[in-house]
Amino acid sequence: MRKFAHFKQHGVGLIEILVTLFVLAVGLLGVASLQFVGSFQNRDAISRTQAEFVAEQVAETLRTAARPAVVGDGMVADNTYFASSTYNFSGLSCDANDPYECHCLARPASIPNCEGAQCTEAQMARYEGWALSCAAVQTNPATRIVVGCEDNNSADADTCSAGSRIQVTLTWPVAVSDKRQYQLISRCNAEASQTNECVFKDITL
Repeated sequence: MRKFAHFKQHGVGLIEILVTLFVLAVGLLGVASLQFVGSFQNRDAISRTQAEFVAEQVAETLRTAARPAVVGDGMVADNTYFASSTYNFSGLSCDANDPYECHCLARPASIPNCEGAQCTEAQMARYEGWALSCAAVQTNPATRIVVGCEDNNSADADTCSAGSRIQVTLTWPVAVSDKRQYQLISRCNAEASQTNECVFKDITL
């Protein structure tokens, strides 16, 4: 009988190694992509949660500061609450990238001290605008506050007359890519080039 020689294969061949490395690389790329996308989604979720909290704070601040209107029936707040210069550290300089570290660890000299002293309505609005801006940037330094009003009586001296609708909006920029799509709202993006997410709250005093 013809005898056949049997050869045993020892170790792993080069082709098997290359296939294993390829499969492993594809898997690691998928995991890395999920972690990358997940980190952005977590940041956006934190930004939205904080923005909703601050929007409610702004609304409660306005309700607390409201007084009876001189013209019309209802309540009004001081005009300073509706000035863009009241929020987002307007007029304050910063040498660092983090506005919270720049402006919020200590009260800036230009911000009225309304904690232990009496303040006028305008001074209180300025102080509370600073405090709310600090709360807005605590988790995302790019968050911005806008407090507007659809004034229903331009003849009086109030920026936001009694019964007018007040619009509180907090926005923050988001990165849009093929893997990260957002349903952008025009109310949050006044210009076509903007890619902002936002939280908005409409109230009447």
